[in-house]
Amino acid sequence: MLFSWRKWDDSPHWRHDCVYLGSDEWGDWVGQPTGWRSHRPGRDFGAESPNVTLIPPSGDYALTVNRDHPRHVRIYIDLGWDIAWSQTEPDVILGIDMDLDVVLAHDSRGLWIDDRDEWDEHRVQYGYPLDVVADLEALAIDLERRVGAAEAPFDDATADRWLDLLAVFEPGEMDQRTDA
Repeated sequence: MLFSWRKWDDSPHWRHDCVYLGSDEWGDWVGQPTGWRSHRPGRDFGAESPNVTLIPPSGDYALTVNRDHPRHVRIYIDLGWDIAWSQTEPDVILGIDMDLDVVLAHDSRGLWIDDRDEWDEHRVQYGYPLDVVADLEALAIDLERRVGAAEAPFDDATADRWLDLLAVFEPGEMDQRTDA
């Protein structure tokens, strides 16, 4: 399956090859084993560590949790707009990347809201509506607080359950859906 991001002006952004893992009370979970492809114009690489991503029903963020990431990034939350399963393409999740990210690293960097400079530039360049700006700025602050408090689904136990499920897949099984 594919998780495909675009920018507000509909230009292409990140595309991640993933496997659907299942759903729980928090939303749908997809995973990326180490080495699976992520690419955007001008950049292409394999996942540095196994990771799982939660797509909540709200469609306003995607929570990615890494296991044993070489740069110590445990949580990376992309704030987004209209993140949902495609209505026309099977096994594709679509979303608009809205620049702001909430990041938790298990090193001296700690927890922070990232890409504020890109946010400031793009909200003018793309003409983000003022209500969208206000909603996402408040959401970033709330997500930072919830990650810092380790509230579910931002706690280790919730994501580790899905990371453990991702680890049991054999490469040939990666296209099969399962519910955990």
